Amino acid sequence: MPNNYKKTAIGEHKLQPESLMMGYGYDPKLSEGAIKCPNFQTSTFVFESAEQGKHLFDVSSGRIQLKEGEKAGLVYSRFNNPTVEIAENRIAIWDNAQDCIVTGSGMSAISTTLLALSKPGDVIVYSEPIYGGTDTLINGMLTQMNIKAVGFISSEGTKGLEEALKTASEMGNISVVMLETPDNPTNNLVDLVKCRHLIDEISEKQLVRPILAVDNTMLGPLWQQPLNHGADLCLYSLTKYVGGHSDLIGGSCSGNKELIAKIRKIRNCIGTTMDSHTAWLILRSLETLKIRMQASAIGAKQVVDYLNTHQQVTRIDYPGLLTEGDPQYQIYKKQCTGAGSTFSFEIKGGEKAAFNVLNKLKLVKLAVSLGGTESLAQHPAAMTHSGVPKARRELIGVTDGLIRISIGIEEPADIIADLAQAMNEL
Repeated sequence: MPNNYKKTAIGEHKLQPESLMMGYGYDPKLSEGAIKCPNFQTSTFVFESAEQGKHLFDVSSGRIQLKEGEKAGLVYSRFNNPTVEIAENRIAIWDNAQDCIVTGSGMSAISTTLLALSKPGDVIVYSEPIYGGTDTLINGMLTQMNIKAVGFISSEGTKGLEEALKTASEMGNISVVMLETPDNPTNNLVDLVKCRHLIDEISEKQLVRPILAVDNTMLGPLWQQPLNHGADLCLYSLTKYVGGHSDLIGGSCSGNKELIAKIRKIRNCIGTTMDSHTAWLILRSLETLKIRMQASAIGAKQVVDYLNTHQQVTRIDYPGLLTEGDPQYQIYKKQCTGAGSTFSFEIKGGEKAAFNVLNKLKLVKLAVSLGGTESLAQHPAAMTHSGVPKARRELIGVTDGLIRISIGIEEPADIIADLAQAMNEL
């Protein structure tokens, strides 16, 4: 695309991400003047010559490197596609990253990243609780490849990470430290700056520096930017807030050019690339990302205020309730710009009571996922984290009475009324 469409400033005035989402990386003149980027729904691209085809395959396979300012040509939509590339460029802007890849799902972003950065004998250190699919990948499938794992409870913070790094270093080379902060579903925060320091210290004891990768799905990209606090990689399930309409599945990974090139090579090889139609939907969603996340965060605060006064609610895992006496408060103030709109609350009566509430909801939908325009509620212990052994679930705070709710953009008073009637007879 012409450089005109990659300008990030007007004179000395730097444009903000929400403004750049309206046109960055796209030239209408190349698409019959269409104001919106089309869906380039094609599997392959025509070469101008056999020599060009040879060159482009050498570039896409990594056999030769592009010169500064040179752009990779189009080869095949498993490797690159205009709609996909524009989506990648715009997500990188939100993350303040040099580069980005998009994938077919959040889990494909995580699995592709871990496979690209780990080899048999390596050790992955990860925070708990973490998304159930990630837990299953790390403790199940990757162990079959002799990639080991050491977890630490996120509520133990950097002290827990320090112990985990010590244990892992005795087992082998640490390839990746995989964090989810705030975690899913208990919203514990991990101090990324302190994690970076600990990882740098351990780097002196092994040949390759461990990569700090952060799943930022719960808050990002509006309320937290991990790359600004020492992370090497920022990952998302784009299915959630970025997609935002519960109508697509996608994932992404952002970071510096060198790391992303390494991960992109594996993505292109194993075929976890995002399709062009999903990328087109992502472009649509990025235009309203800020206003959707702001609206849902405002609603979440009102719902939390209601639940905080309910006599049957024993615990609420919501960063906005942190106070100065809590060790996590300083992390929240330093690292986050908002509390988001997905949180968990525990009610008396365990699974039976939780199921009773979920079954009575009328406006809030009983479904997994989060970050959509509609409010969603689910039971982590029986659903998203059901693959985690019960003893571990209890240890990390995923109790039988815990309900996770993602607040959408409905009128907050209506959501509160629905929760009130569902919890009326507890």
